[in-house]
Amino acid sequence: MEQFKKIVSNRQLSIIDGMIDWVRVIDKNNTVFFANKTMKEDLGEGIIGKKCYEVFCSDKKCDNCISNQTLSNGSIHKKETILNNKTYMVVSSPMKDENDNIIGSVEVFRDITIEKELAKKVNEKNRKMSDDIAFARNMQKRMLPPKGMYNAVSIDYLYESSELLSGDFFDVFKMDADNVGIYICDVVGHGVTAALLTIFVRQSLRTIAKGKNNADKIIEELHRTFLALNLDSDKYFSVFFGIYNKTTHEFQYINAGHNSVPMLLKHDNKELVMLEAKGYPICNIFDNVKYDINTVKLSEHDKLFFYTDGITEARNDLGQEYGVERLIEVINNQDNVLEELKASLDEYSQVQKDDYAILMAEII
Repeated sequence: MEQFKKIVSNRQLSIIDGMIDWVRVIDKNNTVFFANKTMKEDLGEGIIGKKCYEVFCSDKKCDNCISNQTLSNGSIHKKETILNNKTYMVVSSPMKDENDNIIGSVEVFRDITIEKELAKKVNEKNRKMSDDIAFARNMQKRMLPPKGMYNAVSIDYLYESSELLSGDFFDVFKMDADNVGIYICDVVGHGVTAALLTIFVRQSLRTIAKGKNNADKIIEELHRTFLALNLDSDKYFSVFFGIYNKTTHEFQYINAGHNSVPMLLKHDNKELVMLEAKGYPICNIFDNVKYDINTVKLSEHDKLFFYTDGITEARNDLGQEYGVERLIEVINNQDNVLEELKASLDEYSQVQKDDYAILMAEII
């Protein structure tokens, strides 16, 4: 103890005694020869002179004695331990004399019981949230249209999300015996909010389209339905919506702010046509929006490609975008377009940064 007082000044001793953490010093025989005021008040004056483990009513050293490690090599060690139903973080540091010889190990016990309980609760909430998000993601995927035939239209697609939930979505549904509705939408942002809006779009469009065959009226009604939600101005989405009539073979379409222009690959001459159209996105900035209808005649084995900007804006290691030209090249030159496109995207962009979706609809 006298050697300890020679090394530690009165000011340092005062600081140690004023600490709310337990502090003690043990010698190479594992005997406690100093304890600060807080530790002695909690455990009693009699802890001085006891073996370090006897202080906690044990008859043998800990299996993981960090002080022995400190005393043997002079390194700092730490561990968590439970004492009297409380969890402590224990840190051992070497104490050296004036000749740089190790004379003891300083142990600081910090009560982290509350932190551990809070961490446990946070982990439980995170696990519950992860389970909920996984369920929501499964539901979102299940809401995608099954691949197959819809009123003489055969569909296939790629769908990937950057997070557990996606803001990209598409749907294909029969409107009546002759007409099939097809759309792709891109909700601003990612995660739960974006995913909820994709569900809103799906349910609203399917409901609104019943008994109607005018694309402009359908999207205008979708816009009014969205306004009724009274969301903040930073919540909005773009949608490209079309109706194919298998009797007239006409495809009428409207673009509500969707910046990824869908493409039509003609079967007869392999011409690739961009389905250019202009229109405002679905948002609460505009109260009344009118949309222009565009119409194109389709033939057997013509293919329509609807996609989101997650494809064209995918970046490589140099920060360069995949671009529309690469997408056009794949569509023009490959028989298995979706398979080849996925391979191309995977090779080009090693880390997926954004949601992406591409829907291929072939006239049968």
